[in-house]
Amino acid sequence: MQLAHSPRRGAIARGCLVGLGIVLLLVLVGGGCAVSQYNGIVSAKKNVDGRVAEIDNQYKRRFDMIPQLVDTVKGAANYEKTTLQAVVDARASVGRATLPPDATGDPEKLKQYLQAQDQLGGALSRLLVVAEQYPELKATENFVGLQTQIEGTENRIAVARRDYVDAVQSYNPKIVKFPGVLIAGMFGHRELPQLAVEAEQRETPKIDFGTQK
Repeated sequence: MQLAHSPRRGAIARGCLVGLGIVLLLVLVGGGCAVSQYNGIVSAKKNVDGRVAEIDNQYKRRFDMIPQLVDTVKGAANYEKTTLQAVVDARASVGRATLPPDATGDPEKLKQYLQAQDQLGGALSRLLVVAEQYPELKATENFVGLQTQIEGTENRIAVARRDYVDAVQSYNPKIVKFPGVLIAGMFGHRELPQLAVEAEQRETPKIDFGTQK
C-alpha cells in the first residue's frame, strides 16, 4: 500500500526546486556579466594596443629624420651646440627606451618610452624655434626640404597621441571599477599610463622654415 506524500513534503520539494532555479539563474546572469566584462576589457585593450602601435610608428618616423636634421644644421651654421646636443642626447635616450613586444602588458616600460619621446619632442621643438635666428640656415635647401616632412610628422604624432589618450580613458576605468577590477586581477590587466593633459591641449606647432622676405 503506497503512502501519499504529505502536503508539507511537497511544499519543501517545490521550495528546493525554486531555490535551485534561482541559484542557477544567478549563476547564469553572473557568468554572462563576467563574460561581458571580460570581452569589454579585451576589446578596450586591443584598441589601446592599436593606438600604441600607431604612435610608435610616428615616433619612429621622427626618430629616423633627426640624423638628417642634425647633419644639415651642423653643416649650415655655427649653431648653438647646447641646443643641438640636447636633441642628440634625447634621441639616444629614446633609442634605449624601446617598446617591448606587448607594450600594454608592461605599463612601466610604456611610461618610460612615452616620457623619453616627450623629452625628444621638447628638445626638437627648441631646436626648430632657435632656427629662426639663423637666416643662412633657413635658406639651406636641405633644411627647407625638411619643413613638410617634420610638420606632417608632428601633426600625425599629435593625432596618434589624442587617439591614445581616448583609448586609455576608455580602458582604465574598465579595470579599476567593480566588477571589472576582479576580472582584470584574474587576467593580469594593469592600469596604463596617461599622457599629460596639458601636452594634449597645446596646439600642434606650426613650423615654417621658409626664407625671410
